[in-house]
Formats: sequence, structure tokens, C-alpha cells
Amino acid sequence: MPLIPKPDAALLIVGHGSTENPDSSTPYFDHADEIRSRGLFGEVHCCFWKEEPSLREARFLIDSSEVYVVPDFISEGYFTQEVIPRELELTDPTTSVHGKTWHYTKPVGVHPSMTDIISQRARDVAPGVDPAQTTLFIVGHGTGLNQNSTKAVRDQAELIKASDAGYADVLDTYMEEQPFIADWAKLAKTPNVVVVPFFIADGLHSYQDIPVLLGIEKDEGEAASQREVFRQNPYKLQDKTLYYSSAIGTGRLMADVVIDLVEDFDNHKLTALP
Repeated sequence: MPLIPKPDAALLIVGHGSTENPDSSTPYFDHADEIRSRGLFGEVHCCFWKEEPSLREARFLIDSSEVYVVPDFISEGYFTQEVIPRELELTDPTTSVHGKTWHYTKPVGVHPSMTDIISQRARDVAPGVDPAQTTLFIVGHGTGLNQNSTKAVRDQAELIKASDAGYADVLDTYMEEQPFIADWAKLAKTPNVVVVPFFIADGLHSYQDIPVLLGIEKDEGEAASQREVFRQNPYKLQDKTLYYSSAIGTGRLMADVVIDLVEDFDNHKLTALP
């Protein structure tokens, strides 16, 4: 069932943000604009860890006494389990603090629709390419700060592998953990390779860092916002044909995911912070 409008409640979309790339916050504001246009909430706001408005400023932006907080993050990890609850002073899935009631949902990256979004992005970037002759790489960041940070990427790789997508192999890889995306040519046994960054925004990681690790670019070079990296497919590298997509969070369907997470929260009350 569609979400029942909540004119007396606010939606707060929380993103990471960046001090280096002005484009990194664009998808979050796009998601907010799309949801705002549907008139489902009395207020829709964004806040960030690395940009303004900050997490600690969020409560001053909101007039409503009830707030739904949706982490626009890929995984349940360090930021969703530690940073956001700490900065917003959330102690439970529903917390009353500073005169407001805050409902804290799961992050967008664990929503079931992520599997279809990744699969569609892979098909779009490599139209007409035989999946049986293709290895699909899903790329995450990886971190030693929280063991759950890679779980969402692993889960998606397993789900797509078990689906009828037909890829010869589907592998989860990381920038800073094994298996490393830098080793893609050794890991792939097929002539075709599709690489999908499992990130919300096309920022430094998808525009600069991953292309360098893949060998598409030799160094970081010009500003990320000036890159043409997604418009030059396919790449002929190491005797393989490589297709590189934009980050999965840049699609319009992400607004639906945010709304679904609010609906899921109302239908299945959490007993612990996600």
C-alpha cells in the first residue's frame, strides 16, 4: 500500500557529503525534491556528516514534532550505527529528545529493491552484452571501522548470482578491503566485465578513485565534476572489454526506496537501532 501522507511529520534524509566534491550531495537533494513534490510530508530536509547543514544542525531546521530519519547510506555500518545516532542523540528506533519524536529507519542500501536497481544499472551500461560471457563486479568502499560495512555489498552479489540475471560470475569487491577491485582483471575469467559502484553519489570514489584502481585513469587528475568517465564505455583493458557505470544512488527510484523505508518502519516497529 502507498504511504499515507504525513502532513504533520518531517522527513530527514541523512547523507555523508564531501568537503572535496561539491557534486556529492546532489543525489540527496534530488531525492528530497522528488519526495517533496509528492506532498507526503509537511517538511523534507537533508543533512550531512561532511557538509552543511550538519547532523547537529538538523533539529534546528525542523518545525514538526515528529521526524522520520532515513540514512541515505549503502550499508548498516559505522555511520548508521554509531555516527548518526550519536550526532542526533538517538538511543532507540523511536527516541524523544529536544521536544521531538525521532523515528530512525534502516539505510537505503539494505532495501530489497537494491538488487533490481543494481541489475538494471548493469544492463543499461552494457546493452546487448551476453551475461553468460560477463563478470559483474559490485564495488563497495570497505573499512575496518565496522564489520557490517561490507555485508550489503556481499548480500547483493549473492542475490544477483542466485537470480536469473545469467552472469558468468558476480563478485563483491572493495576499494580498501579484500577482494580488491584493483585485482579485477585477475578475478574475472570472462571477456566482458561490468563494474557497478555501490555508492549513493558520483563523487570522488566513483569519478576518480575507482577509475584509477581499474586502470581507466592513470591518476586523479582534474576535478571529479569534470570527468567524462561514464561516457567512454566500453574500455579495452587487459584483453577484456570493461563497462563502467555511475553510482546506483543517482537514479530516481531511490526516492521510492526512501518512502518505502518510512512505510516499513511504521508497519514493522524496530526493537533496536538499525
